[in-house]
Amino acid sequence: MRVPVVDTRRCQLLGLVGSAALAAGGATAGALPVREALAPGSGRAAVGLAAAYFGLVLLVAAWVLLGRSIRGPEPPGRRTLLLTLGLWAAPLIVAPPLFSRDVYSYLAQGAMVDARIDVYAYGPSRLGGPLTDEVAPLWQHTPTPYGPVFLACAKGIADFSRTEVSTGVFGMRLVALLGVAAMVVCLPALARHCGAEPAAAFWLGALNPLVLLHLVGGAHNDAIMLGLLGAGLVAALGRRPVLAAVLVTLAALVKAPAALGLLAVVLLWGRHLGGRARRLKAALAVLGVAAATTAAATALAGTGYGWIAALDTPVSPQNWSLTSSLGRMTSALLENAGSGLAQFAVPAWHLLGLAATATAVLIAWRRHLPRPVYALGLSLTAVAVLGPAIRPWYVLWGLFLIAAAGPDRPMRRAVAIASAVLALAVLPSGFAPDRAQLALAAGGGVLAMLTMLCAYRITGRTAAGTGPVGSTA
Repeated sequence: MRVPVVDTRRCQLLGLVGSAALAAGGATAGALPVREALAPGSGRAAVGLAAAYFGLVLLVAAWVLLGRSIRGPEPPGRRTLLLTLGLWAAPLIVAPPLFSRDVYSYLAQGAMVDARIDVYAYGPSRLGGPLTDEVAPLWQHTPTPYGPVFLACAKGIADFSRTEVSTGVFGMRLVALLGVAAMVVCLPALARHCGAEPAAAFWLGALNPLVLLHLVGGAHNDAIMLGLLGAGLVAALGRRPVLAAVLVTLAALVKAPAALGLLAVVLLWGRHLGGRARRLKAALAVLGVAAATTAAATALAGTGYGWIAALDTPVSPQNWSLTSSLGRMTSALLENAGSGLAQFAVPAWHLLGLAATATAVLIAWRRHLPRPVYALGLSLTAVAVLGPAIRPWYVLWGLFLIAAAGPDRPMRRAVAIASAVLALAVLPSGFAPDRAQLALAAGGGVLAMLTMLCAYRITGRTAAGTGPVGSTA
């Protein structure tokens, strides 16, 4: 089937307009500091929400159209793709936090480390002061699940910004941008090693709306984790296994799921060792390097090993992960039936989810052992989807590697569709929507689609009326 030619410059412009509208809408409807936040029912907040979804739909549409250009007869080059990423990301860099208030929790946790308060024993309420007020009430008393590498970064930003919230937010966003930059550098290298098309990998793994919205706009620490993980895998594929084990361990000391990357390092290291027990030798070597890196990073950060016990940090009661949703449904049915087992429904589903995750991970590694980067991507996807909690940016854990190593088009298409859907799943404020907000968001999205339809008809008529060069209309 012939793929229609798509004008890359129009895609760039469409995405830039969308990103700018999203940033402008976020100025009144985003995850603003408490002292700047508007009532959700206020006129400015309503206009901001509609504008944000107007821009969001334009940005997603630009990304989809650019994907068609990637598959076309004249795909854009690396420089064009980098320029596109810069254009689309620029408005979000100067926007307020979007789609989540986690960045305020990061700053509060960094300030706690700076004040020598045990972040693995206490929540931000222990800190007090203006930063604590910015943390969502649900997490005020919750210890952090993040590792010492990230907390050291957060401590540095909090120490630099003191109590100036806007400075701290910008500092955390710069740290996230460094992670995104590392992802951008690693994606083409991973794609070449894994036999994938670098341009397609860049489109799916770096220009993805979830990267722009949640790693750039939301300044999530997943960017640092993925940047370090990608660098570690590039080092492993480049036969630098010790460096690879160090980098992947540092990624796991940001967020624990990256520890699965050590399996890929073991397999890639084992390929270059001699002897019958080469995988065992590689495993022992990786464990030794990981242990030494963990000890050194923890000692430098000064946070201790409480992060191990804090990995079971409770999830939001209304989290819409598969297992949590099924648990709530089962609990409601049991309550209606008058059963006393209702309280055990959610924990039981969480245990089933963990068992399903372990099974999926085993199957992924068994079936794709010769392709460890792809197996790792599938494993991290299973961890995100089947775990007790999910957020749209969690999907990036596996998506980043599937983009670089996915061998089949159906899988990549499914991941792309999921990305487009999840990009629309959260309000810019990060809070659950009410009916009025859903109507405003839907109105903004519909207006964006109508605008694109009108622009398409106008440009189509103009092109048809102009005729070929040198001809008369």
